[in-house]
Amino acid sequence: MEEEEIMWKLDSNSVESATIGRVMSTLLSSRPRKLQEAIFRFGSNPHQTSGLNEVRVADLRVRYISSSDESLWFLNKYVTDAVEKKDSLDQILVPMIESSLKYRGRKHSNQPMIILNWLFQEKLLCKALVTSLATMISRKEDRYIALGWCTLVRELLEVEITMTQPTKNGVSENYYALLEILCACIPRLTVIMCDGSGLQDGSELPTRLSVAAADCFLALTEALTRKTLLSKVPSRNNASNSVVALSRIAENKVEPVTTSSEASNNVELDWLLWDHLDELIVLVQKLVAWNRKSRPLYAKGLEQVLKWLEEIKSHYGNFPDEADKKILKTGVLLLSSCWKHYSRLLHLEDHKISQHYKDLLEQYLSGIQFYTENCTEKRTENGDTTGIETRKFFLNCLSLLLGRFDQQQFDRIMLEYGIEISNALLSQFHSADEDVIEGSFSIFKAAVFKANYSSSQSRSTGTSMMDSVVPSLLDLLNERNVTSKAVVMLVAEYCFINTDGHCLQEILKLLDSPNALQRTNAVDVVRELIRISSDSVHVLSNSMWQDVAKRLLERLADEEPEIRSNTSNLLPMIDPSLIFPSLVHLFYSSDERVCLSASDALIAVLKYHSEKHEVIFMLLDSLSNLTQSLDIPDSSRDKGQGGSMLDFDKVRMLIAEWSKSVKDWKLLIEPLIDKMLAEPSNANIVKFLSHISEHLADNADIVFSRVLLHMKGQELDKSFFARPDSRTCTSNDSDAFTRSLFDRLCPLLIIRLLPLRVFNHLQSRVLYGQCNEVLLHASKNGDIDMNRHDCVATLLMNRAFGKFEFEDVRKLAAELCGRFHPKVLFPIISSQLEHAAESQDILKIKACLFCICTSLVVRGWDPKFCNVLLKVRNSIEKVLLWRSLEVSKAQHGCIDCLALMICAEVQTPESIRNSSTSENIVAGKMCSRSPTLNYVISQLMHGKHEFMSPPKLNSKTYISESSFPLPFRICMANTLISACQKISDIGREPFAQMTLPHLVHSIEVVRDQEIRAACIQVVFSVVYHVKSAVLPFAPDILEVALKSLREGSEKEKMAGAKLMASLMASEDPILECISEGLLEARSLLSVMSSTDPSPDLRQLCKKLLVCLTSP
Repeated sequence: MEEEEIMWKLDSNSVESATIGRVMSTLLSSRPRKLQEAIFRFGSNPHQTSGLNEVRVADLRVRYISSSDESLWFLNKYVTDAVEKKDSLDQILVPMIESSLKYRGRKHSNQPMIILNWLFQEKLLCKALVTSLATMISRKEDRYIALGWCTLVRELLEVEITMTQPTKNGVSENYYALLEILCACIPRLTVIMCDGSGLQDGSELPTRLSVAAADCFLALTEALTRKTLLSKVPSRNNASNSVVALSRIAENKVEPVTTSSEASNNVELDWLLWDHLDELIVLVQKLVAWNRKSRPLYAKGLEQVLKWLEEIKSHYGNFPDEADKKILKTGVLLLSSCWKHYSRLLHLEDHKISQHYKDLLEQYLSGIQFYTENCTEKRTENGDTTGIETRKFFLNCLSLLLGRFDQQQFDRIMLEYGIEISNALLSQFHSADEDVIEGSFSIFKAAVFKANYSSSQSRSTGTSMMDSVVPSLLDLLNERNVTSKAVVMLVAEYCFINTDGHCLQEILKLLDSPNALQRTNAVDVVRELIRISSDSVHVLSNSMWQDVAKRLLERLADEEPEIRSNTSNLLPMIDPSLIFPSLVHLFYSSDERVCLSASDALIAVLKYHSEKHEVIFMLLDSLSNLTQSLDIPDSSRDKGQGGSMLDFDKVRMLIAEWSKSVKDWKLLIEPLIDKMLAEPSNANIVKFLSHISEHLADNADIVFSRVLLHMKGQELDKSFFARPDSRTCTSNDSDAFTRSLFDRLCPLLIIRLLPLRVFNHLQSRVLYGQCNEVLLHASKNGDIDMNRHDCVATLLMNRAFGKFEFEDVRKLAAELCGRFHPKVLFPIISSQLEHAAESQDILKIKACLFCICTSLVVRGWDPKFCNVLLKVRNSIEKVLLWRSLEVSKAQHGCIDCLALMICAEVQTPESIRNSSTSENIVAGKMCSRSPTLNYVISQLMHGKHEFMSPPKLNSKTYISESSFPLPFRICMANTLISACQKISDIGREPFAQMTLPHLVHSIEVVRDQEIRAACIQVVFSVVYHVKSAVLPFAPDILEVALKSLREGSEKEKMAGAKLMASLMASEDPILECISEGLLEARSLLSVMSSTDPSPDLRQLCKKLLVCLTSP
C-alpha cells in the first residue's frame, strides 16, 4: 500500500489530468437518461458492487474508464479531493462550459446541468464549484470561455430538471446560496455588456458576447425575484385573478405566503437586487440603444422601464436614516415585484415566450381594462394616483411583449387580437396622465397603423380595423389636451398611409368646423402630416395636396388668431405652385385681417425657400396674372402704360423681409436677370429688382455679364425707321415694333436699377474693358467703333449715338452713359459733341447733352474736368449760334446743360463758404469759382465774351458780326431761369449773390429793351425760386420793378409787374425790408391800373393794388 501511495503521488498530476478529461468527456457525451440512471445507482449505494471498491487504485489509474458509473465515482473522488486541498476546479467547469456552448439550444443536451445538480447535493461541493465558477468570468480573458460561461450560468439559473428516478435536486436546495455567490459577477457582466457594443450606420449594435452577457444578467436578476413567480401561467379563465395578482405587485401590495426561513432568504434576495439598481439602469440603457432602430415599439417600452427605474432610485434611494428604512423597504419590494415581470420580457434570446404569449397578452389586456373601469385617477393621501401606476405597468409590459415579435408574428397576433388591443388602448386616451397617453400612443401606432398585412384577407381585416377606430379618434379632437396631442399624431399617421384619402377628407372637414378647438386640432393634424410626408420617400398624391392647400388658404380668414398664425407657418411646407396664385390674391384682399395673414404667410414661404429662384418666379408670375384681374380694388390699381398695375409698394415689405434670409445671392441673381430679359415688358420684375438693387450691386459683374451677353445677341430691324433721322415707325406690325422696343429697353432698365457706386469700378472689365481702349477706339469723326462690343460701356454708347435706334432706348442709354465715371465719360462725350456740332447731328447732340446733364446731376462738379467742360461749353455755343431752323430741337438741351453746369459749380463747398463773406454781399462781385455763370451773364449783358474765339466768316453756324445775336442772348437768360429752377437749397444763397448784383446793374445800363425785359424776367425767377436768399438785394430789386413799371417798354412793364408780385408774395423779412418802397408802389399801381394801354397789365396792376390795400 505504501508503494502504491508513493507511486500515486509521483505521477498524480499527469494521470489525473488525462483521466479527468476522459471522465468529463464520457459523462458529457452520455445520454441524459443513462446519466440520470447512473447517478441514481450511485446515490442509492455509494459503495456499490461494481467492483470499484475492490479494484486497486493503481489499476484504476491505468485502466480505461469507460462506464458512467466509474466516471461518476472518479469525478466525485476528484472534486472531493480538490475541495479538500483547495485545488482548481477549472478542469471540471471548462468542459461543461464548452459543452453548454457547443450544444446550446438543442434538445437532450442538459448533461452539464445533470452533473452539477448531482454535485450540488453536497453543500460543500456546491459552494466550492459555484465559487470557482463565479471567479472564472474575471480570471479568464478568453471571449469564447466568457460566452460559454454566460450560457452555462443562464442554463443553471433557469434549469428545470425532470429526474427519471426520485432523487434530491441539488440546484433547488442550494439556490439561494448559488444566487448570493453569482450576484458578485453582475459588475463584470455589466462591463462585458458595455464593451461589447459597436456602431454601424449610426446605430449601436451588440456583439454575440454582449447579448449573452445581457441575457445572463437578466436571468440572474430574474432569479432574485423568483420567490414570487406564479407556479403556472394563468389561463384566460382565471385571467382576472392573475390581473389582481399582477396589480398588487405593481402597486406594492404583494404579501407572499412563505415560511420564516424562506421569508428571510427572500428579503436578502430583495436587497441583493436593490444593491444592483445602478447596474439595472445601465442594462436597460444598453437595451434601449440596441433596439431603438430595429424594434421601435420594444425600445419605447424599454424607455418607459428605464424611466421607472430612475424614478424608483430617485424616490427611494435617498433614505439613509433608520426612521426612513420602512420607506426604503417599500422601494426594495416594489423593485423586486415588478422586475420579475419586466426581466422575463427583456431577454434578447428567449424562444420560450412565444409559447405562452397569448396568456401574457390576455393578462395585460385584462389588467388595462380592469383598472380603467374600476379605478379613477384621484390622488390618495400619500400623493399616489390610484390605478395609474398599475396601468403604466401593464402598458409597459404590453409594449415589451408586442415589440419583441417579428413582422410575421406581429401580423398574426393583430389578426387575432387587433380589435381588443385597439379598444383597450382607445380607452387610455381619456387619461390625464402623460405617460399613460404616451405609452398607449406608441402601442396603438404600432398595433393599428404599422401592421403589414400580407394577404388580401389580412389587408381587408386590417383596413377594416383601422376604419373602425378612426371615428373614435376624431371624437377625441374636440378638446385641447394631452389626449388630443397624441390623437393628432395618430390620425396624421393614418392619413399618410390611407391611400383612398377618406381620413384626410374627414380632417379637412374639421377645418370648417364651427368648433374652434376642432379647427385648431385639424390644423395640427395637417402639420404633422406634412412633417411625416417630408421625412418619407412615399408622398401624398397631388390631388390630396391640392385639397390641403385649398383648405389651409381658407383658414387665413379664420376668426382665431392662433389658427391664422399656425396656418401661415404651415403654408411654406407645401408646394409653392399650389398656393401662390391664391395666396397673392388674398394678399391684396380688402379684408385687413386676411391681408395681414396672407402677408405673414408669403413672408414665411419666401424665407422657407429663400434661395430658390423658382419660388420668386411664382410670386412674380402670380402678380402679373393678378394685374389683369378685374377683382383688384381700385385703391390698389394704377393705370399706366402697361394697363392696370398692382400697388407694388405692398410687396416691398415682403421683399425686404425675404432678402434678409438670403445667404447666397449668386444663386438668384442670374436666373432673375434671365427672367427679366425673357419677359422685357413685365413691369413687376423691374419693380422687384429695384428693391434688391443693393444686392445686385454687390454682384454687379454677374449682372453686367448677363446683360452684355444678351445685348450682343440683339439685332435691330431697320425697317421700323423710315429715315435715319426721323425714328418714325413705318412697320404695320405694331406688335413686333413693341416687342423689339421692350427687348432693347430691358437690359438698359436692369442697368438703371444699379446704384451709382457700381460705375466707379474702373477696373471692371465687363463694364469698362480697358479705359484706355475705350478712348483709343473713338474714331476721328467722334463715333465709337461699332465692332467693339467687349464691354457694357461701348454697347451703351452705341445705343445712345447709333443712327438707327428707338428714341426711348437712345434716351435711356444716354442717361446710363451719364453715370459712367467722369474719367471715361467726359473725354469721349466732349469729342462726340464737338463732331456732332460740326456735322449738325441733332440726335447725337441731344444724346451727348443728356449724358452730361445726368453726370452733373448724379456726380456734381469736379474741378479736374474744367478743361473738358470748357470744350463742351464751346460746342454748346456753336449749336446755339446756328442759323438753321434745327437749332430749336437742340436748344433746350443746350440751355439745360449750361444751367446744370452752373448749379454744379455754385453748389461746391467753396462757393457756399465764400457766399457767407460780407465782401461778396456788399460788392456783389461775381465769384470766379463759377466760370459758366460768369460766361452766361457776360453773354447776356454784353453779347460777347472775351474768351470766345471769333466765328469763321461765311460759316453756316456762325454770324459774321463781332457780337452775338439777340436769340443767343435770350438763350442765356433762359439758362439763368433754368438754373433758378434747378438750384438746390444749399446753392440758393451763393447763386443769388453771384447773380443779382450784375443783373440789377445790367438792367440799368443795357439799352436793348428785349434784353432788359429778359433780365427782369431772370430777376423775377430768382426771387420766386431762391426766396429768402434775395433779402440783401430786396430794395434794389423793388427799385428795378418800379422803374420798369414807370419807364419800361410793354414787355418790361409786364416783367416788372410780375417781379413786384413775386416780392409781395415773399417771406416777412423781405416784406419788412421793402415796406417803405411799397407806398410808392401802391401809388404807381393805382395810376397804371387805370391809365396803361395794355389791358393785361391793367388787370395785373389792379390785383396787386388789392393785395396792397387789403388789411
